[in-house]
Amino acid sequence: MATTTSAAVTEPPGLETQRKEIESLLQEHELRAGDTWYLVERRWYEQWKEYVETGDQNSSSFPGQIDNTELFEELDSYHLKERLVENEDFVLIPAEAWHKLLAWYGMVEVQPALERKVVDLPSLVKVEVYPVEIFLCLHSNMENVVTAQFSHTIQKVMMTQFDVVEGAETRLWMKSSDTSCERLRNVHVRVLDSCLSSGMTVIMEMRNADGTWPSSRPQIMRNSVEEQDSYRGQPGVCGLTNLGNTCFMNSALQCLSNTPPLTEYFLRNAYLEELNFTNPLGMKGEIAEAYADVIKQMWSGRHYSVVPRIFKTKVGHFASQFLGYQQHDSQELLSFLLDGLHEDLNRVKNKEYIELRDAAGRPDQEVAEEAWRNHRRRNDSAIVDTFHGLFKSTLVCPECRKVSVTFDPFCYLSVPLPVSKDRVMEVFFVSLDPVAKPVQHRLVVPKAGKVFDLCSVLSEMTKIPMVVADVFNHRFYKLYHADESLSCILDRDDIFVYELNRGSMEEEGDEVVLALYLRERSHYRDYGSGSSSYGTSLFGHPLLMTVPRGQCSRDALYHLFLQRGGASVDASATGPTDSQQGAGHQQPCEEEEEEEEERGECPPCLPQANRRQAKRKGCEARRRKLLFSIQAVNSNGTTERGMGEDGTQPYVAMDWDPDMKKKYYNENEAEKYVKHQSMEVPHQQTTVQLQECIELFTTVETLEEENPWYYCPTPVISIYPTLSVLLCHWKLFRPLDIFHILLRYSLIVTLIKYKIKSSTGTNGEPPSRYDLIAVSNHYGGLRDGHYTSYARNKDNGQWYYFDDSKVTYAREEQIVTNAAYLLFYHRQDKIRQPTLPAPLDSSSPTQPANDVTSPKHDGMEGATPCVNMETD
Repeated sequence: MATTTSAAVTEPPGLETQRKEIESLLQEHELRAGDTWYLVERRWYEQWKEYVETGDQNSSSFPGQIDNTELFEELDSYHLKERLVENEDFVLIPAEAWHKLLAWYGMVEVQPALERKVVDLPSLVKVEVYPVEIFLCLHSNMENVVTAQFSHTIQKVMMTQFDVVEGAETRLWMKSSDTSCERLRNVHVRVLDSCLSSGMTVIMEMRNADGTWPSSRPQIMRNSVEEQDSYRGQPGVCGLTNLGNTCFMNSALQCLSNTPPLTEYFLRNAYLEELNFTNPLGMKGEIAEAYADVIKQMWSGRHYSVVPRIFKTKVGHFASQFLGYQQHDSQELLSFLLDGLHEDLNRVKNKEYIELRDAAGRPDQEVAEEAWRNHRRRNDSAIVDTFHGLFKSTLVCPECRKVSVTFDPFCYLSVPLPVSKDRVMEVFFVSLDPVAKPVQHRLVVPKAGKVFDLCSVLSEMTKIPMVVADVFNHRFYKLYHADESLSCILDRDDIFVYELNRGSMEEEGDEVVLALYLRERSHYRDYGSGSSSYGTSLFGHPLLMTVPRGQCSRDALYHLFLQRGGASVDASATGPTDSQQGAGHQQPCEEEEEEEEERGECPPCLPQANRRQAKRKGCEARRRKLLFSIQAVNSNGTTERGMGEDGTQPYVAMDWDPDMKKKYYNENEAEKYVKHQSMEVPHQQTTVQLQECIELFTTVETLEEENPWYYCPTPVISIYPTLSVLLCHWKLFRPLDIFHILLRYSLIVTLIKYKIKSSTGTNGEPPSRYDLIAVSNHYGGLRDGHYTSYARNKDNGQWYYFDDSKVTYAREEQIVTNAAYLLFYHRQDKIRQPTLPAPLDSSSPTQPANDVTSPKHDGMEGATPCVNMETD
């Protein structure tokens, strides 16, 4: 919960002491159930770390009061934003460290401290960032609703809250926001272990004296149940509700749901006899039961859409990476699910130890059959029956040429993609010519390159000195060093490259690089901040420019900046003179110097004596009202004194009077830029032949430096027996890089015909042929992408497009797209012919398939032609 903190700020110890104390506390404290930790906004914490590491009490990186503003949805209720990510949006610190920071720096007034408890889950111990908030009520008095935040058992809390007599027989119902209700059968389970989430209502009812229940179902769910009871649709044509970034799960479930051998295994309840509750590698049968519940609901033909909340909870319970509501990879979920189902349904109760034998020159068929028997002695389930096969792996010694052959089990083909070595970046180039506009370039740079590679490409190897900067909110967010990696720069960053004079790049040169900000003064002085200075706001694009060290006086900088403005500033305008301002605004030059020094307005580029001499020379020029004044600032553009004197980057600001800016500064002109011809060349999307992927997968490679054996995996699909369902997965996700594959119908056929082999058997059996039955699609990036699926219904042979709860008809020509990520193939001789005709409405791809009942007409053709492939 959030608690308001008003602790008094005490004198903090030295910066080094602060750093050591906090670091020591972070290292010493481990997560223990019941302990209290606090959330701190990451930017503030990083600023504090930078401040204490400088060792300078007067550093401009002073973080100020603890400020968690960015973590709140709104400042009235102080509700935490949804889907915040640890170490990206906030950091967690133990209570002792929090109280020290609070005592040293204080906290923004009225803002509550974000105090959270450590909870003990079955698979991990974690800080509960989002406490579960649930509404509680009795069935007999549903107007009296109370709110509770907790992690422990619900029943005990409710009986205490509503004064229920101890020993009374009760049962609980869960109501979500869509008014549907489900029984909470295990009333002793903790909230975090159940399928409850914030915003749900728990209803308790007590058994009547005659042994009946007040309602077989709470009244609030009867309307929805009646609607469901009246609905009759095609079994399997059922959407899945998105619970919040769970499209990855829905896509994988729809593909598995339309894998006939596995679905029929669950629908005929064959799994009940094979649940393995003692397997230490399994989930006590809970994953299998939760999956069975989803499949039975989807294939009942009585639901438009199913809410897989219990299944989602079970998955998060046994695989902590799927806790919460962040986006994930559908293949990762599928991999976990297939492995979990296998172990929950493993017919082998006690796995024996098996010593593997070397091939020793024996025929491949003999070695493969032995490997398959050994695999089945430890792994025997419906998942193995359906999805498992063998890889033939060959190792060759480069010295003696000895060949080692093994056959290893696999569940799916994880096919790599050719890795591009280049990256396309868009930058703005700002030249030394004050009249020239910034030029937008599109560059091809090495993906693993450095910043100097970007500069080299941009300058076309002419070695022009450049500085690369990330510009954000009218200021320099970061100035990059030449040896920094380009991976630090994101595609969404606004990157400006500034041309500099050659002398500015020398440490002891005659020129210095100034970072220049543009600011507009307000009309009124800001007395509320404790000073009488004018408030300012940044505008326009910042500049980097080289200045001779001997011309760092305010007067010299004024004329230099005036020239640098070019077309955006009327350089002929010098502003009204002091005669127009009236008497009383002139000061002796010495007094003016002292006042500037006190205000920190003197740029820190010259020694003290040189500054005074330069000021005296420009004293007469300063007696008139100028277009703008020059102020030394910090990197944030605030009025604090710059950091130039200690050798770091100096920052200055041009402070414009509002009237002068309106009259003499052309803001529209300043914002213009031109596009280089490279921007006219369309960015080509990478097209990858599937044949290339398989060839890359089977490429001979050296394992390690100290182990230079050659390795070549040769897929041998289910030597014994023949594989029923084949899964093909593309290795798409890598940091900052997601490839899109352009799939074509012919390429799918070529892929399998060209590389993937299956056993022909000893009696001359023909090669196996496989049909495409389901596709998991991925659109966009990993964090902000979306998953859907195509699947062919086993009963009527019709293809459907599943987009969470929405289901529409699909034509075969729509199925193969550049979004395909997971492919499911079913062996043709195992495919049962459709028992129902294809629906008449399937000609319309946008027609909702789960809005109508399935038409039944005699004499109709069954299935549409299938995308098929053949192994050679």
